[in-house]
Amino acid sequence: MHKLNTFASRQVRVRYAPSPTGSPHVGNIRTALFNWLFARHYGGRFILRIEDTDVARRVEGAEEEIADSLKWLGLDWDEGPVVGGDYGPYRQSERLTVYQDAAQRLVEEGKAYYCYCSAQRLAEMRAHQMREKRPPGYDRRCRDLAPVDRPEGVAPLVRFRMPLSGQTTFHDLIRGDVTFDNAVLDDFVLLKSDGYPTYHLANVVDDRLMEISHVMRADEWIPSTPRHVLLYEALGWKPPLFAHFPIILGSDRAKLSKRHGATSLVAFRDLGYLPEAMFNFLTLLGWSLDDKTEIISKEDIVRHFSLERVGKTAAIFSLEKLDWMNGVYIRQMEAADLRDRLMPFLDRGLPPDVPRPLSPDYILAMVPLVQERLKKLSEIVDLTDFFFLTELHYDVSLLLGKGLTPEVASQALASTLEKLKSPREFSAPVLEEALRPLAAELGLKAGAFFGILRVAVTGRTVSPPLFESMALLGRVRVVERLEVAHSKVSRG
Repeated sequence: MHKLNTFASRQVRVRYAPSPTGSPHVGNIRTALFNWLFARHYGGRFILRIEDTDVARRVEGAEEEIADSLKWLGLDWDEGPVVGGDYGPYRQSERLTVYQDAAQRLVEEGKAYYCYCSAQRLAEMRAHQMREKRPPGYDRRCRDLAPVDRPEGVAPLVRFRMPLSGQTTFHDLIRGDVTFDNAVLDDFVLLKSDGYPTYHLANVVDDRLMEISHVMRADEWIPSTPRHVLLYEALGWKPPLFAHFPIILGSDRAKLSKRHGATSLVAFRDLGYLPEAMFNFLTLLGWSLDDKTEIISKEDIVRHFSLERVGKTAAIFSLEKLDWMNGVYIRQMEAADLRDRLMPFLDRGLPPDVPRPLSPDYILAMVPLVQERLKKLSEIVDLTDFFFLTELHYDVSLLLGKGLTPEVASQALASTLEKLKSPREFSAPVLEEALRPLAAELGLKAGAFFGILRVAVTGRTVSPPLFESMALLGRVRVVERLEVAHSKVSRG
């Protein structure tokens, strides 16, 4: 393992290099997070580079979603083309000549070669290899093709001339030395016939030119690393240091997918998870401070982050743990901050007939009634819509509870209405003082009596604290709802 002072003599420069082929999922963003933490811990630089050379797989809007995800999580990057006063990402599609020049140099030095094989021929070759149960890989037909045998009018691609024997070893900062036999590595493509580089070439060239000190990515890239090491050597460049993070699995220990719930960061945001909670949660997918600490501030994570604390085994994504952690962060929030984050969810989720704009003061008064119950911001509508609705819709049977007759419920509601006609202050303590003794007067258990009132006032059997809810709704609306409920049970 490399200790902290190992990096003191060189500036840490790391990058997050996603492809814009869809929404960034949590595993992808976890990689960005670990790179960002590493850079911030060592006072280094964090670079965003969009690897968009696979034109066929590029998805419209994906690049913007990548940037939005990083910003939402608080992962700022330190350089790039300036757009509107802010750093934009580097884009590989804007640097094609750099990769083309590198490929041409390798061809001229005999370290790469032109390949003229058609897509049809390559497909037939792979099918034949599969039928013979051989590992797929280019058969090197064009590796030593004489100039006279090269077809005219065919745009070739460029392949790397892989050593046919020997081994390639690289040191992984997490896993130690990793060795591959060169014989199992094929002559991979560097430059496609349309002039666009493959991931392997563009990745190595950019990491060198951007002076990346540490390449840290998911462990699915381990099989590609010997190719990259050999490519660095062929270009006469010293490789960066490598670290590969453990894969993230679902709770069933299968590869994380949509069946385990939301997987894109934007989806988690829209479900009402806090960026602070997601930051904390994602950090613990593969890294730990110790064997017991779960809630850790961003500042403490930056202070303590190191690769020594990154595990080698797969991390388990637990939605239940994320919900718990998000709830902890919600309960720790200042009421005004929570109000501001809840308002967009209320605005989107409440019916259109609820008057807009919503009152910030009213929602601020509502926050203490629900803060302990929330696990996600999106739950706010289901918990509180009765505070905003002009009319409640519920089945009259809910007013009767267990074993209550319409006559008993009617009497309870009528007595409550009589009590509330008093001009006394309409606050939670006063309401409780006035109504709690009424249960005994009616010969009802407190739970049964308050259950009737809860349904009448909120339209549901479970709600935020009853008397506080009544106080917030106000005397006029509470009386109106009790009268409606009384009418319902009186009609049977």
